[in-house]
Amino acid sequence: MQKLIIDGGQPLKGEITVQAAKNSALPIIAACILTEEPVEIINCPHLRDIDAMLDIMRHLGCQAEFDGDKLTITCRDIALNVINNDLTGKLRSSIFILGSILSRCRRAYISRPGGCEIGLRPIDLHIAGLKSLNVQIEDDYGVICCDGSEMAPATISLEFASVGATENLMMAGVLLDGETTIVNAAREPEIVDLAAFINAMGGKVEGAGSSVIKITGVKKLHGCSFEPMPDRICAGTYLAAAAATGGNIVVNNIVPEHIFSITDRLRKVGAKITVRRNSARIVMQERPRPIHKLETNVYPAFPTDMQPQFTAMLAIATGSSVVIENLFENRYGFTGELVKMGANITVRDRVAVVHGVPKLFGATLKASDLRGGAALVTAALGAEGRSVVYGVEHIDRGYEYIERVFSSLGANIRRTTAF
Repeated sequence: MQKLIIDGGQPLKGEITVQAAKNSALPIIAACILTEEPVEIINCPHLRDIDAMLDIMRHLGCQAEFDGDKLTITCRDIALNVINNDLTGKLRSSIFILGSILSRCRRAYISRPGGCEIGLRPIDLHIAGLKSLNVQIEDDYGVICCDGSEMAPATISLEFASVGATENLMMAGVLLDGETTIVNAAREPEIVDLAAFINAMGGKVEGAGSSVIKITGVKKLHGCSFEPMPDRICAGTYLAAAAATGGNIVVNNIVPEHIFSITDRLRKVGAKITVRRNSARIVMQERPRPIHKLETNVYPAFPTDMQPQFTAMLAIATGSSVVIENLFENRYGFTGELVKMGANITVRDRVAVVHGVPKLFGATLKASDLRGGAALVTAALGAEGRSVVYGVEHIDRGYEYIERVFSSLGANIRRTTAF
């Protein structure tokens, strides 16, 4: 158990480079099962979620080794072991494994996935989609037993544009004989990245980034070397923290269109944003202005994974903001910790009313999920006095050494053992 000690009130200044995207790397790792040949993932971030996924891969007989930031995965032999709750309980993205194992082995056994407690996040869409591919599925006391011996391509219409279900079904269709079509597919950049990875291995995926994706099955895939896209949520977090501290920073290794919904809202709160080909500068010279309505939704709308960090920033705005969370019903758990710092936030169901106060004050805080933890760090960086943030293991799921990033921008932040 570790904690972050943050002495706030210092404007962030300097230049940083964003890590590769966790939400791209995880399904890419799962997709390595589709080939027997070695795959190299370049600049793979060192994260708790990555470690959890690699534990599952090794449990299935794959070899996975880091050499610096290069991850090499070889899935020459796959053991159809039950992926038990000790493994899936740590990681929501463990469900991605189903599509890739079924595509290659036609059978899979996995306990229901875990992850952050930010909402129900049912896997019904994954199950319904796989059944459309003629997979026989039974729930045996929490273990999902999948028989894909009669799998066949199909057209699948998703009730909701789920990122995870889209990725799972893409992988499930890669080695089938024929064309699988996903209608109402998610359009997130991570979907495009997974398709690019599959195609780099010799797959045939078309339409990623649109609402209709077509997967033409191939008999075999080969190894490749691939670098995941930049992490748009990490980029947004650092920009929001700069806004909360009155900072002036440059964030490198971005794809501007991926973070447009974030930079657009930052301009609305008074930040000066300059976007280049693969970088963005933010200059904030005043308290943030309020946002009349900040509403989350699927890409390209404002991302739910940025809502907590923006809520933390809006806590010191010059007026009142309304935040509407459309995707996860329990995403406001972090707001109680912000109230300890002097924030004035009222939450009812999926709506938070944030009445800005002149400043927040340091406090002892506990992160209970990944993005909520990032929000607490954002608030603590801009607050007056010292904050101690516990639950750092949640933050480590998605941010590679977050204290080093902010230290390089002049923040007084350090990690130490929690007793």
